[in-house]
Amino acid sequence: MTVLADRRRARPRPPAAPRRRSATRTRALLREGLLFWALILPNLAAIVVFGYYPTLYNLVLSLTDWDFVQPAPVLVGLDNYVELLRPGSVLADALRNTTVFVLVTVLGTMVGGLAIGALLAQRLRLSGVVRTLAFAPHMLPGAAVGVLWLFLFDPSYGLSRWLFEMVGADSPRWTTTSDFSLWAITIAYAWQRLGFVAIIYYAAILDLPRDLYEAAALDGARGWSLFRHLTIPLLSPITFFLTVTGVIAAAQTFDIIATLTNGGPGTSSTTLPWLVYEQAFVSFDIGTSAASATVMFVLLLVVTLVQTRVAHRQVHYS
Repeated sequence: MTVLADRRRARPRPPAAPRRRSATRTRALLREGLLFWALILPNLAAIVVFGYYPTLYNLVLSLTDWDFVQPAPVLVGLDNYVELLRPGSVLADALRNTTVFVLVTVLGTMVGGLAIGALLAQRLRLSGVVRTLAFAPHMLPGAAVGVLWLFLFDPSYGLSRWLFEMVGADSPRWTTTSDFSLWAITIAYAWQRLGFVAIIYYAAILDLPRDLYEAAALDGARGWSLFRHLTIPLLSPITFFLTVTGVIAAAQTFDIIATLTNGGPGTSSTTLPWLVYEQAFVSFDIGTSAASATVMFVLLLVVTLVQTRVAHRQVHYS
């Protein structure tokens, strides 16, 4: 027993270095955690204050009746939504106009932008000047684009009159007739966004792996077949990005509508953003306006989720 006790006393203690390393690692992790929260908290606070809080407050307002004059909103439940969703309401016209506007502008700019981007990638003469000219409209404010197209569409002295006179026809009154007002804002917005889409596609095409094209060329792929079966699938992540951002941006367009048509004549060019503005700041019906904004938010959320689901099957990142 004495010998065993002596051996236990003689057994060396474990070195303190592992404990010191563990404490040092803990302090390093703590510093990294504090640094992470110090960097993320201002951004998180900004998102909560300017993003989530207004959305939730708008949802609350959509359940009330308020005209900016009453001291406080009066709770009315779902009455605003019932009024909006009844047959023949202005929301139906706004939804139809928004759908047409979004589909035409997004599809038109995607197809046109891909074609222009592919041409710019050929490194032709003066391609740098063409890139600048193509991207320039995207840098203009929407109000400036609206004023420019207001002159172009003028049936008395605008470019529209000159073009129609070349084929022996009279220029339509683009912004003052219900048959053309929606197409007027659609053309103006598509012109503004087309250059942005073209430059994004151009940069993406230049970044595609050349070895795949060389292998396809050895197999005899040429021209349209090469573009359809290789370039377009490789560009699917860019197409997905442009589609999602394009739908969201087009569905929220306001400034071009305000400059060109004011949502008229009647409701012929009234989209959801313009409807929200008109109900709030023209009719002073804050509750109905908040309900329209909530409907627009839900629709955009659903469309984005559907696009994301489709992207999982159609988009290839490798």
